[in-house]
Amino acid sequence: MSTDVAIVILAGGEGSRIGGGKPLIELAGERLIVRALRFARRFSDCVAVAVRDARQVGSVEAQLIPDNSVEGPLGGLLAGLEFARREGRGLLLVIPADMPFLPNDLLDRLLGAIGPDQCAIAASGGSEHPVCSLWRAEAVERVPEYVATGRRSLKGLADLVGKTRVDWDDAPDPFFNINSAADLEEAERLVARWRSSEPKSTERP
Repeated sequence: MSTDVAIVILAGGEGSRIGGGKPLIELAGERLIVRALRFARRFSDCVAVAVRDARQVGSVEAQLIPDNSVEGPLGGLLAGLEFARREGRGLLLVIPADMPFLPNDLLDRLLGAIGPDQCAIAASGGSEHPVCSLWRAEAVERVPEYVATGRRSLKGLADLVGKTRVDWDDAPDPFFNINSAADLEEAERLVARWRSSEPKSTERP
């Protein structure tokens, strides 16, 4: 468990494609937000959830931080970077609430790759996943400059501050995210497959 890393779960999106309330959706009998918190707490004792409204996550045993100062995921990242600074942590790992199969080596590999850069971004299948990324807390100082340009993407901020990319080639894709009812059905199938084929001691969700 790292003593210099804060973790923030991004849970402020509307999730309109799946009818809203995405963090509250259950996978294998467990809410997505609870699964994300369980994952995060394996790596840090400094964990929070970024939300627009507390009702997005319901009752959870976690600190909630508002992400409404900037629209989109950038608001969650900004809230997270400020949270990391307040907690005296030099690094921030952000993960989304809707990726239930994140790799167990996520933090270790991002930590090992960040080097002198301000950000390390996970990637798979040829695509970057900026909502799964590790940031130096000092990157918060560059956010006002970036916001002033009118841009809001996490990729754009990462390019501004300096990033490195870390690729995973696992199958199935550990960065599979749930955006629709069909995605949820596929996630349920994956869970059932893992539970039937892997030892009970496995760390896979």
